[in-house]
Amino acid sequence: MEIKKDLNGTDLTMGLVGRLDTTTSPELEEELNASLEGVTALTFDFSDLEYISSAGLRVLLTAQKKMNKQGSMVIKNANEAIVEIFEVTGFSDILTVE
Repeated sequence: MEIKKDLNGTDLTMGLVGRLDTTTSPELEEELNASLEGVTALTFDFSDLEYISSAGLRVLLTAQKKMNKQGSMVIKNANEAIVEIFEVTGFSDILTVE
């Protein structure tokens, strides 16, 4: 997985490329821990994300909890398969998916 970061003031956009799974989710978690200080708007761009596992969902949930305290979080451009995973797991009720 590749993470593309774009910080614009207090707005952080993270583009994820590849697969967010058991192997790659620790990398995203580490990146989020290092990057969220002072961020009030977090956007995930999933245009190039092919797959997400339960480990990836856990990282998103942790990020959502943190951003609930300091701002907002949105997921954009998720493919049909990922949106379906969000719906089946109930994450579509927790996360803002556009």
